[in-house]
Amino acid sequence: MAVIQYTGADVSLLARLMRAEAEGDGQLGMLMVGNVGVNRVLGNCLDFIGIRSIQQMVFQSPGGFEATQKGYFYQAARNQDRQLARRVINGERFHPASNGLWFFRPPAACPSQWFNQWNTGRFKTHCFYAPSAAECPKVY
Repeated sequence: MAVIQYTGADVSLLARLMRAEAEGDGQLGMLMVGNVGVNRVLGNCLDFIGIRSIQQMVFQSPGGFEATQKGYFYQAARNQDRQLARRVINGERFHPASNGLWFFRPPAACPSQWFNQWNTGRFKTHCFYAPSAAECPKVY
């Protein structure tokens, strides 16, 4: 059962985002990016107050995703990408992104904190960061 509301167009949009941000990290990396996106819709906290849909989350500015802001959000969603997007929309979570609201690709080791949020781990090229349960209880 879906943990956020969505349409077919939303599935494709999330799938495009996941592909643009983490295709090089494989399917698991893409699923983790999807976790972050779904958490931003669920959370309604911190930088994501008022973000209530996949479309709002994908195109949030400022504070959104680099792929949509720097021009590499152009590839169409493939069937396999949409299948991955449906998995995270349906509530599957993948550590270290399970409760994450942020990720980035540092040139070296992951900082222990990023914008006052604690590092929950690294997967391949991306470091993931989550708020505390007190700050954003809906992502836990």
